[in-house]
Amino acid sequence: MAEETIFSKIIRKEIPTTLLYQDELVTAFRDINPRAKTHILIIPNKLIPTVNDVEADDELTMGRMFTVAKKLAKEEGIDENGYRLIVNCKAHGGQEVYHIHMHLVGGAPLGPMLMN
Repeated sequence: MAEETIFSKIIRKEIPTTLLYQDELVTAFRDINPRAKTHILIIPNKLIPTVNDVEADDELTMGRMFTVAKKLAKEEGIDENGYRLIVNCKAHGGQEVYHIHMHLVGGAPLGPMLMN
């Protein structure tokens, strides 16, 4: 069984934050350490530690993360000029919280995807 993270407490509303979206599958809220003008985290309500832990029965949830990203990008006014969706996996991928999450970032040109 995966260990709970701070995200589990946010999903259950035990840690106060303004939720931008929540349904039976996913929750979205602003990153507390934003790296762009718009920086939103979209997380599954089910604790899935990494991309390596995604199973076939998680496909609906993973798809919902993308449709919620599209909806929030439109609401934030960044859909026309573009945005980036990032999912990190494990230490070399830069994952810091082991509850899979998608970063929706935009609001200004983001530059190259990878830096040396």
